[in-house]
Amino acid sequence: MTNQKPTATCRLKQDYMRLKRDPVPYITAEPLPSNILEWHYVIKGPEDSLYYGGYYHGTLLFTKEFPFKPPSIYMTTPNGRFKTNKRLCLSISDFHPDTWNPAWSVATILTGLLSFMLETTPTMGSCETTPYEKRRYAQQSLEFNMKNEVFQELFPEICEEINERLQKIEEQRKQAAATAEDGSNGKESTSGDTETTDGGVFVAGRSGADDSNIWHSLYTNLIVLVGFVVFALIVHYVIKSMNI
Repeated sequence: MTNQKPTATCRLKQDYMRLKRDPVPYITAEPLPSNILEWHYVIKGPEDSLYYGGYYHGTLLFTKEFPFKPPSIYMTTPNGRFKTNKRLCLSISDFHPDTWNPAWSVATILTGLLSFMLETTPTMGSCETTPYEKRRYAQQSLEFNMKNEVFQELFPEICEEINERLQKIEEQRKQAAATAEDGSNGKESTSGDTETTDGGVFVAGRSGADDSNIWHSLYTNLIVLVGFVVFALIVHYVIKSMNI
């Protein structure tokens, strides 16, 4: 009698090989080396979305009955769309075994998760945030993920990308600080732009200089007006004297 490997293990190994051959856009996934039933994924925010620039880490927990039963899906990185460390109620998760299709693979699950993330349809485990908050979460995801040891272990290439971005952000902050210091010392600055924490750009105000220019212009115009009035009075007096 031969020993057969559990169906879940065989199927997940096949799915892993397929993912390596045909990667899913914006998604990377790896099973734990010690437990193939626990997968970790990273979603990169698509360019045309509010999540652009963010890296979103989460887990898929499969049962031994996979592919006949769906996995539990969790999001670990704060993102503004799904609550963290909560089971997500999706048609591809264990919340809806009645809609599950055993033909669906890990790639199918992750593609569906990204699709749900880009929507705004409410569901159990989702949350509502403003576009500004989602962009802030995207920026904050860099440092958040780098504090996770499992993330660093499973996704070393993504960690390199994040470290490079963090270095660039730090360099930009130092340049902005140097520019601000030069301005406070009375030196003329070529730019007063500073990168904000959410990846935006803050343009330093120059209201003091602008107000000074406005008052100077008003004062000049007032002097010209007074001079014109005085001149008109003198001309009027002269003409009146000649008519006498």
